[in-house]
Amino acid sequence: SSGINAEYGEEVPTGGDSFAEFPTYEDFLNSQITSMDLYYLEDEELARQLVELGYRGSGEVLKREEFEARKQLAEASRLSKRSQKKTLASAGKALEKYPFLKALAEREEANKTGKMTSIIFIRDKNSKGQEISGYIDVCAPTSNRGF
Repeated sequence: SSGINAEYGEEVPTGGDSFAEFPTYEDFLNSQITSMDLYYLEDEELARQLVELGYRGSGEVLKREEFEARKQLAEASRLSKRSQKKTLASAGKALEKYPFLKALAEREEANKTGKMTSIIFIRDKNSKGQEISGYIDVCAPTSNRGF
């Protein structure tokens, strides 16, 4: 993401919450330094110090410890999301004797990921001989509960 340095109308990256894009704290500080800052200050280290103190830059002011803590949290969150394995409700179920459930199981992953939608039409007669019918959207139940 980026912002505009109001003083000079120059676009400057603000970093946002994506700390993974900055390998080091210095890179994070550098992302907030404009070419105009470097032109007038003529010293990259001084420009970093001014950003760190909150006198320059257009992004959030973070001390090194805060940056490192947020970077660790972002990395932990990324690893947690990656390691969460999506288990299908039909996994490990013996459905050979149940053709209808087997057909649903074959479509489960595609329904969960949105690659397919399945609607089941049910039609039956009640004890008075009247026809009763209805529809079931398979995508909604499989995302909330299992087989």
